[in-house]
Amino acid sequence: MRPIKAWLPKSLFARLLLVMLTGISLAQLSTSLIWASQVRSDSRARINENAQYMAVSLASTIRYFQALPDNVRPIVIEQQREVGGSRLFISVNQTRLPIEPEVNDPWRAPLLGAIQTQLKAEIDQPVQLALAMPSAVRLYDERIPLTEMPVRWIRQSLVLEPDPAPIVVAQVPLDNGHWLYLATLMPDPYILDRDRGLAPERWWSLGATLFVVGVLCFLFVRWQTRPLRRLAEAADAFGRGVEEPPVSASGMRELDATAEAFEAMKLRIQRYLDDRERLFAAISHDLRTPITRLRIQAELIDDDSLRASLDEDLEELEMMVKGALQTVRDTDIHEDPRPVDLGALLLKIADERRVAAQSVSVTVSDAVDYVGKPLALKRSLANLIDNAIQYGDRAEVSLAVVGDSVEIRIRDHGPGLPDSDLSKLFKPYSRLDHGRARNAGGMGLGLGIAQSIVHAHGGDLLLANHPSGGLSVRVRLPLIYAVRRL
Repeated sequence: MRPIKAWLPKSLFARLLLVMLTGISLAQLSTSLIWASQVRSDSRARINENAQYMAVSLASTIRYFQALPDNVRPIVIEQQREVGGSRLFISVNQTRLPIEPEVNDPWRAPLLGAIQTQLKAEIDQPVQLALAMPSAVRLYDERIPLTEMPVRWIRQSLVLEPDPAPIVVAQVPLDNGHWLYLATLMPDPYILDRDRGLAPERWWSLGATLFVVGVLCFLFVRWQTRPLRRLAEAADAFGRGVEEPPVSASGMRELDATAEAFEAMKLRIQRYLDDRERLFAAISHDLRTPITRLRIQAELIDDDSLRASLDEDLEELEMMVKGALQTVRDTDIHEDPRPVDLGALLLKIADERRVAAQSVSVTVSDAVDYVGKPLALKRSLANLIDNAIQYGDRAEVSLAVVGDSVEIRIRDHGPGLPDSDLSKLFKPYSRLDHGRARNAGGMGLGLGIAQSIVHAHGGDLLLANHPSGGLSVRVRLPLIYAVRRL
């Protein structure tokens, strides 16, 4: 099972928005369920009250008509209609009438069950109960719809306009084989409609609330996380050597303190870089003079072997000073970043090498402009291509977009290297036996300089032995700083 962290969004903005919306949704759902539970409890109590009232009314009417002689019942019913009807619409039918379709409501069965229970306590006789809309009820042996009866007969027994209300129909067998038919409204005609704790309208209201609150949360969270994005962009720009204005205050104490600490860190790092550059410039100036003076003094020594030994030591010291200065000079190139056509840059480097009769082939699969320092990128890629030519006879270069990176591969056709030695090549003055044999004058700084430049551009430089022989160098630069051209 994957941990919860794996399911969470990766950005702080999305996480904050998810937490806020989840909390609001759970709170709204909880209150809706509590409210629905209360509505159901109230509805059940009201249904029991309505059922009790209706059962008493039905029972008294049934007992009254059962006590009447057969020939008197039609007279009583006719008199009742002449005076405008009553709460109960009453008729006598030859058979029991089917009532279909009945109202399809969750509370239909509890309502009819409560009425039936109360009727059993009032009269010891089975009563057929149904709950239906007026349009589904037919009278007089199913010949006449209830809704087509004269209005004055039924105006107290049912509601047709503007919103028809369901009616309860009770049918009781009489001694003569006929059926007593009673139709009436409940004391609260729309009691079933009031039990709508989680009705569609409630869900629409809940959805509208969540939408409005969600939009407000989205705007609020984006407003609050925007300073963090600006801080991240400023840190990335500083790491890539791009000049950016100071991070502005956001009004939030914690974020403002972080921004101030970042600006102070930028200042310290910039001072350190400036001090390092001045230090190496001073070293270049101060060491060249004593080395030159020692060379002159060495020429005055009569002992040839001692003089040769001193010249060798002085030459090695001068080479080390030049190498250190070259490392700083090649990695700290002061230029403004701008879009660089990497394909054109690689073709240009290859053309320069072909002039010197060196073998370089370039394959450009994707046209990409990368925002970086042009001279630094050229120096890094030129060092890698020169190494491939120097130690592997020829260089095969390719450029393509792979996933979220711009990938430059440089392969040579040399003998390759043991895997354990690959990481050593990035260390200053680190040279292997194969490198010394091919280039005795090298200092072992090219790969380290190339790696530093690639790192300064937010990328990475990887070495590996090619399956078909030779060494493969892979330069990966983040695609977010590149623009692909169609």
